Amino acid sequence: MRISQTLPIITLSSVLLACGQPQPPEASNQTDSYQTKITQIATIEVSNPSEFARTQQPLFFSYHDLGLTAAQAQNLVARINNSLVPSQHIDRNGDGDKDTLLVSLDLAATQRVKLNIAADAAAFAQQSWPVRTQAEISHKVGGEWQEAKYVGGTFQNVKTLTPPAQYTDHSEWIRYEGPGIESDKVGYRIYLDWRNGFDIFGKKTPDMVLQQIGQDGYQSYHAMADWGMDILKVGRSLGAGGYGYWDGQQVQLVSQLAQHTATVTNNGPLYSALQITYQDWQIAGKTLTLQADLSMTAASRLVNTRLTLSDELDNLAIGFVKHPDTTLIQGNIDITGHAWTYIASWGKQSLSSPDSNLGMAVIFKRNALQQVTADENSQVAVLRPAGKALEYYFLAAWDGEKDGIQTQADFVAYLEQQVEALTLTPRMRFDTAATASALAEPLTAERALYWAEQLAASEMIRQTPYYVYGGWDYERSRPATFEYTTGLLLQAYDDLLQLRPNPAWQQVISEVVNSFVTTDGDIHTYDIKKYNIDSLNTGNMLLRDYLRNPTEPARKALALLRQQITEHPRTAGGAFWHKKIYPHQLWLDGVYMGMPFYAFYTTEFENGAGLPEVLKEFKLTRQILRDPKTGLYFHAWDESKQMNWADKETGLSPHFWSRGQGWLSMALVDVLDYIPAEQTELRQPLLEMITELADALQRYQDASGTWYQILDMPEAPGNYLESSGTAMYAYFLAKAVNKGYLPPSYKETAIKAFNGLLKEFVLVHPDNTISLINTVQVAGLGFGRDGSYRYYMSEPLFRNDAKANGPFIMAAVQVAILLGYQTP
Repeated sequence: MRISQTLPIITLSSVLLACGQPQPPEASNQTDSYQTKITQIATIEVSNPSEFARTQQPLFFSYHDLGLTAAQAQNLVARINNSLVPSQHIDRNGDGDKDTLLVSLDLAATQRVKLNIAADAAAFAQQSWPVRTQAEISHKVGGEWQEAKYVGGTFQNVKTLTPPAQYTDHSEWIRYEGPGIESDKVGYRIYLDWRNGFDIFGKKTPDMVLQQIGQDGYQSYHAMADWGMDILKVGRSLGAGGYGYWDGQQVQLVSQLAQHTATVTNNGPLYSALQITYQDWQIAGKTLTLQADLSMTAASRLVNTRLTLSDELDNLAIGFVKHPDTTLIQGNIDITGHAWTYIASWGKQSLSSPDSNLGMAVIFKRNALQQVTADENSQVAVLRPAGKALEYYFLAAWDGEKDGIQTQADFVAYLEQQVEALTLTPRMRFDTAATASALAEPLTAERALYWAEQLAASEMIRQTPYYVYGGWDYERSRPATFEYTTGLLLQAYDDLLQLRPNPAWQQVISEVVNSFVTTDGDIHTYDIKKYNIDSLNTGNMLLRDYLRNPTEPARKALALLRQQITEHPRTAGGAFWHKKIYPHQLWLDGVYMGMPFYAFYTTEFENGAGLPEVLKEFKLTRQILRDPKTGLYFHAWDESKQMNWADKETGLSPHFWSRGQGWLSMALVDVLDYIPAEQTELRQPLLEMITELADALQRYQDASGTWYQILDMPEAPGNYLESSGTAMYAYFLAKAVNKGYLPPSYKETAIKAFNGLLKEFVLVHPDNTISLINTVQVAGLGFGRDGSYRYYMSEPLFRNDAKANGPFIMAAVQVAILLGYQTP
């Protein structure tokens, strides 16, 4: 669900109509011919980044990513080495239409496999997979209501159910009191009444059992049967992973509401899912609607839970029942905010017998956690949603299940593997027929600009206008701010518009950047006292726009950014701190964030007085961060040598991060735009750095033309080819050749990089939009980020991130010039 945002300056519908958004291909009468003419849909290389096996690892391939409409995707199957592997077409977003192919793979530790996806009607019709998941809801028909009890009748399964007003707990109308969901490991039921409790069916068999539970009444599943039993006393708690609201003292259950509606959205052998809508929930002085989507996959105990709210609500509470004689276990929280962690309990809390052990856990992202607490009934993790959405998992592990977990130590080891599997997602390299078809045309200057315009048009739909003040940053799931990513993407558009003028796009980028400037020259969401060098980057776009359309508020805003440079803390040698909260630290990122703006501003307003200090920053960066053995640059340096990521002797972080080098490389070629040619004493050191860095990058370039996340460790488990660094290098190399900073021999390296960027990371969608994938969302140091190799692997991979999309567009412009583009 996309969160609706009001754009105070830009009328989005008119912008998109004017912008020439990507047009979908002709769709009439295509389905039959598509299925018969095109068999091969995609080849996807999948690798396990962990040093342990992953059983039935679920992989989700949207039809959109495969370049298919829903009609074209009806007969998809998956193979490895010509053998079918388990797959299922699913409705992942719960809107009633199938949209994704789920593939279930067994992956050995660090194993890499090639998955083939094809349209094959005969194979699709013949495949049959063991049923390992199920979701259902069943209520009585043929009886009658006697006040709050339903008397007589028989049970009937339905797809959707909204209980009548008189329904409450123990009304004996819904079989086992709500919807159920299970895998071959465990089953769960959710009370569809004021309790909203989450209960556990402990299973002694991998077979599906929900269909038989409760057929003979409520009491039957509270005694041990051949299949197992209800093993949890829920009471007034959250049960085994439920949700509610933390009021500061206790959990408020999802109780006060107009009605519940439960829907089985998927019921298949590998994936099953439920959707529960809570209408008009009265909570914290608000009336809102809560939608919960819960799903399970084969061979897993976990229930993926996605909560969507109609209004913002902080302090969502998730957790499990608090029983005596159990141990509360908390996962590591000294980790990056994007990694998963957990709270759990273990002990003799099963109803199956006094000596039976049961473990329960909720798994969530570290940056969502506000506190771990408890009330009389529940152990609680209080979480902050991302806007109006929250995702987490819950699970139960009973020692009575077949080959079940028997000890607390084994339970903790299991949990650690689960959070690693969620944090270190399988690495995937896509080669789709739709993208290959679009890439069949050789790269020319015109074709490079075609790709730039396709991505720019796609982002006009997805994100760019929403960067306006008061809008929403979808990549970061938070309100839009005067953020370096905003400036980066806007500058990319501006570069493109110099070759391909588009008044509508020019208006959008101008209005977005100026929306942050107040009438008195202040900047919304900017705080100079944070001394965050990242904040300076958007000043580049503000200054570009000011030179075309000068206003007094913009001039004052630019002066405010310049004031930060004057006041910004520095190391003893004069290098800019990255941020006030990162004292004594020089980061590669910061060189790009601050120095091009500093050079631009001082050239325009100060006759270049600040250029020597700009050069000093580069010199210090080379002196401190460059590794003479490889020619690469370490990510950061701590002058105090106190940070946990810093070498105690040198203060350096341990790894060569791809995008870190990328920031530096772009800074080098951009700063030279502002240093006059005659000032050779300022230019020459930068030109020498460009030559050195280009040589090093050429040596570490992969055969694909792209570069790895950690540049010098291509064979390390989990390392992957990364798009933002590659885009930055393509820009750097092409611009350096265009400007004469590098010899023409580097043209081939630049073209190889851009072709690799297209082949490895672009996906062409059926509506003719495109996406850029496999971008590391962020990589920083400190605050749970220890600079280790594992850390760099643990940051999530995103798509259509401005940190890759901006450099992609900028690279395409430079490649077009490199290939001889002439302005019409």
